[in-house]
Amino acid sequence: MPVINFNLEDLKSLMGTKMEDHEVLDRIPMIGADFHDFDPVTKEASIEFFPNRPDLYSVEGLARALRSFFDIELGLRTYDISASDIVMKVEPSVKGVRPYVVGAVIRGVTLDDKGIRSLMELQEKLHLTVGRKRAKVAIGVHDLDRVSPPFVYKAVPPGSVSFVPLAKEEPMTLAEVLEKHEKGRDYKQLLDGKELYPVILDADNEVLSFPPIINGRLTTVTTQTKNLFIDVTGTDQNTINGVLNIVCTSIAERGGVIETITLRGEEKGMTPNLRPKQWLLDVDRTNASLGLDLEPLAMCQCLTRMGYSAEPKGHKVKVSSSPVRMDLIHVADVVEDVAIGYGYENFGNSRPVSRTVGGERRMERVADLVRQMMVGYGHWEVTTLTLSSTDEQFCKVPYPEVPAVEVLNPVSEDHNCLRVHLIPSLLTVLHKSKHRDLPQRVFEVGDVVIDSKRRKHLAVMSIHSKAGFTEMKSLAEGVLKELGVQCSLAPGDMAMFIPGRCAMVKVNGRTVGHFGELHPQVITAYELGHPVIAFELDLQDLMSGRGEKII
Repeated sequence: MPVINFNLEDLKSLMGTKMEDHEVLDRIPMIGADFHDFDPVTKEASIEFFPNRPDLYSVEGLARALRSFFDIELGLRTYDISASDIVMKVEPSVKGVRPYVVGAVIRGVTLDDKGIRSLMELQEKLHLTVGRKRAKVAIGVHDLDRVSPPFVYKAVPPGSVSFVPLAKEEPMTLAEVLEKHEKGRDYKQLLDGKELYPVILDADNEVLSFPPIINGRLTTVTTQTKNLFIDVTGTDQNTINGVLNIVCTSIAERGGVIETITLRGEEKGMTPNLRPKQWLLDVDRTNASLGLDLEPLAMCQCLTRMGYSAEPKGHKVKVSSSPVRMDLIHVADVVEDVAIGYGYENFGNSRPVSRTVGGERRMERVADLVRQMMVGYGHWEVTTLTLSSTDEQFCKVPYPEVPAVEVLNPVSEDHNCLRVHLIPSLLTVLHKSKHRDLPQRVFEVGDVVIDSKRRKHLAVMSIHSKAGFTEMKSLAEGVLKELGVQCSLAPGDMAMFIPGRCAMVKVNGRTVGHFGELHPQVITAYELGHPVIAFELDLQDLMSGRGEKII
């Protein structure tokens, strides 16, 4: 969860209060936060906020929320907004690169060192969380007086545009930024495979931003900056609108005046949009959900303490929420804020109206029994990631290829799907442990995902100079006998095993597992220099049709 650093005196100044330090710090966790640290000498504080409230990722956003929560300024905070004559043209070339952009102007800002630090920290926190490390959202903050509107957002060849990026003195092309600049190297994977790169240019072809990588040095924000231009680019329209609202209103908390810009191109309109979102709460249903007995007017008071405007309409409450509340998706989210505004400390203690007794699932009891058995057989238990790769699951170990659940945006190609077999995971363990003494005998009772459903498997593996088919056959028969399962063994023909040294485990005519000596090609693929034997069993299949006898 993101940790926000701020000066407590700065927070109290933005709140407009002279409350004691402990009064403020003691109650901040009640809105959804975890207190980290406070230095009473420097007044520097660190608070960890829940990830569902990105509007609190700055001292300005926190001050706005606390003014309502502490009854200093109840209700919905609104901002004056006017239209500017600034236009941004969005060209079709960005469609396949980074398709969405919004922007805003903020005039008359007064930024001291604390304000700039807070703005930069908010930018980075939003990049890291909502922005998925800039893959989904990237924010640019610029000194408007250093550039000339109108602006254009377009995609260009990597070598066609050069500019001086932040923290550098010499001009670089877009391609050079990705190779030579620290931020370019950090985020260049976001543009992998793209033939064109996105840029924002002004009327004089000066580069404001190379999203999602870095801004130009020309528009660096300083304490002398009076007027700001904000751009937010990304891959999701709703998300970039929400992020723009958070950034604009945070700056406006320090006295800036927000102005809209006009977008022209395939995406037309004016941004930002700071219209409140409307909700309708059913009072009886809300009370039933929370175990309360609030009148409509009392429920309205709880909501105004959370920064809403609310008015009773019979047995319902009409609610308007702030445009910065990106976390509000369902009416249940508003109900939760009724509880927070009421005060968790006011709920008191009560016994549950019904008693339930928790218990371990049958599958977990079987898994624990199997673990104890395998330890008794002299094997070491390992735990590996459910994330795997298609190369590991179907190429290095030549299993027949079946549909696997794929990860849309994998961090690396080593983790691009959910595994359907455990044996490849154990081979990776042996590869990483090949410098250890032999014999090595390991097992895992873990999850695989087949047809989008989790299943519990057992996999066992042994590596040493005399490892052979007979050893694994004896182990497989011993495990099945301990589980009270009547099984039969049939010759198998799987490419991952040496021909003639593979067997299938069948229960009631259904194949539930396989074992044998791994083929030299598999052993070589994992750089192992000794014979390897393996056994994998589907515990889910084993349990079906066996009643309670396996427990």
